[in-house]
Amino acid sequence: MKLYTFSGQTMGTTYSVKIVSKNSVIDHGKIQKGIDSVLILVNQHLSIWDSSSEISQFNQNRQQALTRVSPHLRNVISKSLEISEATNGAFDITVFDLMSLWGFGPNPRAGLPPDIQIEEVKNRMGYQNIIIEPEGVRKLNPDIKLDVNAIAKGYGVDQIFEWILENGFENVFVEIGGEVRCAGINQNSQFWRVGIIDPKISFLPREELSAIVYLDGKAMATSGNYRNFIEKNGQILGHTIDPRTGYPVETDVLSVSVITHSCMEADGWATALMVLNFEEGNKLISERRDLNVLWIVETKDGQRRIEKTPEFIIENPKY
Repeated sequence: MKLYTFSGQTMGTTYSVKIVSKNSVIDHGKIQKGIDSVLILVNQHLSIWDSSSEISQFNQNRQQALTRVSPHLRNVISKSLEISEATNGAFDITVFDLMSLWGFGPNPRAGLPPDIQIEEVKNRMGYQNIIIEPEGVRKLNPDIKLDVNAIAKGYGVDQIFEWILENGFENVFVEIGGEVRCAGINQNSQFWRVGIIDPKISFLPREELSAIVYLDGKAMATSGNYRNFIEKNGQILGHTIDPRTGYPVETDVLSVSVITHSCMEADGWATALMVLNFEEGNKLISERRDLNVLWIVETKDGQRRIEKTPEFIIENPKY
């Protein structure tokens, strides 16, 4: 079995693809080109950083009329609304303006936002204002702007994964910025292994693992406040903003990893569970058979512990 690797940059981060094949001659250039063209397409539909992308045009359109959308944007909006419903709004893609207020996204504002501005933005948000109809998507509030950053990387992983399987490969590992989906086995004829990074807010890239997971043909996404944060007026603010309150989350959860069948789903749920505290998230997940979850929680005395659903199997836990 021979290992072929492909890598590059996308969505403000890096990607890595591994294919294990008995075939000793595969067209590396063709596959690299295919992966890149899939990612270009995903960005053309979902990137809020590209002012000509489909989602940016949707955001600029201030009409309440029905907008016809591509299957890509429709799929992502549809899955997002499903997660919003299931979490009572802990996940919400109508947060574009709210993220900007807190200094994230393509049009970041400087300084800490005043409460009145947060209230103003919250009044024009809300996933309930996005309606999917057979012919397209309708905004009930024309000022609404979507930000799918919390689910787009997972969708990108799924798209590459499916493209590679369609091209006849069975042993595949796809990762974008830490979101992963795999099938089959690695070059050592074992299930693919993934490390869960030990979360710490630090500008130094010293990454230690808190556990190792064997991914048996599934997808996994991890969300945490330790990767993407900004400093405002001397305060360190994580990028997880609670769409229900409009403010950065204050929670006992340091990171959440979710394993399920699609990376888009894992990505969205990991973000939602990062907004909820451990108790709320655990209660919600206990009713669902399709998601396996691992939380890294900080206790009141500053210690850390791992909490997980019974089916989430790990090796070498640090805590």
